[in-house]
Amino acid sequence: MNFLSHFYFERFATNPERIVGGLLPDLLKNADKTFVLKPRQYEDQLLDNPLLKQLYIGWNRHIEVDRLFHNSPYFFRHTHQLKLKIQSSLQGLPIRPSFMAHIALELLLDRMLIHHQAVSIDKFYAALKHVDEDAVRKFLKINQLNDIPKFEKFYHQFIEWKYIYDYVEVEKIAGALFNICKRLWQFEVKAEQKQLLTEQLISYLHSQMSDYQEIYQYIQYELMDFS
Repeated sequence: MNFLSHFYFERFATNPERIVGGLLPDLLKNADKTFVLKPRQYEDQLLDNPLLKQLYIGWNRHIEVDRLFHNSPYFFRHTHQLKLKIQSSLQGLPIRPSFMAHIALELLLDRMLIHHQAVSIDKFYAALKHVDEDAVRKFLKINQLNDIPKFEKFYHQFIEWKYIYDYVEVEKIAGALFNICKRLWQFEVKAEQKQLLTEQLISYLHSQMSDYQEIYQYIQYELMDFS
């Protein structure tokens, strides 16, 4: 799941460390795809500090949310349907339609949360801004991250960019999808392809995404016994 969907499951958290912990795996991956942490190896040290404990709880919940999402019938059903819906806009491009469908579903779910005011983007960024950065730094240091300054630079840029607000407009979601794909493949996208993808995403939102609450209810229920 994408950033806002992870935030959804921590939206009632009383401290920003819990929220940022729930975003940290994806923040690290976006900062540098080689950043891989294994916090369970350092559990004793992390649980010994209340702020580090909240970061750790958020981290573990993020991993569980992704596991539940990617193994759900909802995920398989919608990625298959989206692949069929959008593949014509990818003709002539090296992009794998199944990959695009996967990422598109995640961004469309975020957009549904925004549209239905299920989360506050302002509160999302407020948590990122007000987290105890010394605690985050200590969390990363304990987990042997080899370039903390690189992550911190990305983290502050992420807050400044505020691109999550762009997901209100489906046109910008289409552009974001092509940009994400450019991390893996080299290609140039034509204006008509971007327009077609936008139209396909809008059509899918209107005709197929009315069940979006189903996946959040399922994951929320499964998280009740998770620790």
